[in-house]
Amino acid sequence: MTTGYHPLVKRLLDGELSLAELPPELRAEGEEALRLVGAADRTPVALSAALDTRVMETVRRHAASPARRAWRWLATPRVVELRVRVRPWAVSAGALAAAAVLVLLVGRTPVSPAPAPASAPGAPARVASRDSAYVRFVLYAPGAKRVTVAGTFNQWDQNAAPLVPVGAKGVWTTTVALPVGQHQYAFVVDGRRWMADPAAPAIADGFGRRNSVVAVTAQGARTL
Repeated sequence: MTTGYHPLVKRLLDGELSLAELPPELRAEGEEALRLVGAADRTPVALSAALDTRVMETVRRHAASPARRAWRWLATPRVVELRVRVRPWAVSAGALAAAAVLVLLVGRTPVSPAPAPASAPGAPARVASRDSAYVRFVLYAPGAKRVTVAGTFNQWDQNAAPLVPVGAKGVWTTTVALPVGQHQYAFVVDGRRWMADPAAPAIADGFGRRNSVVAVTAQGARTL
């Protein structure tokens, strides 16, 4: 008996070819293969009716195992109610601790820096600390809607130190605590016009404009 058929014979058994389409030398092998296949018992297998019962009994037995019951109990969502008995003295101690924390939080008053002194224009500023001094900036800019001062002391941020109008019309002023050292600065009028301080010396900034210069010492500020 042949156990390994030619590929064309296998196609014959699969119904892709007919016996007449096989080469003459393979027809004998094809006939033998067809005879063996035809002799095979093709009677449908009838399963016992009790098979289903035995399978379901096995499934139910595994489902009823302790491990599966425990897992099903853990995986099932449920509402858990916790009842905690607290002794009165413990509640009182907790309330007192919370009250103490609240008193500490409320009782801590934020410390704000002292307001800048209002010194006369041109006068040395009072000392703000060991390494800084208050410097008053004044500009006469009639018709301006907004004036700020920017310099090396605030990274040339034109919004960091705004001036406020005071006294006579057109006078703007502000007081800023500057660290000890030499600083360059300029006024910014209405957010677009940069101008040096007319009351202080100025130097070229290298970009076509001139910056004013002020020197701050531990005793106050002075122009160079």
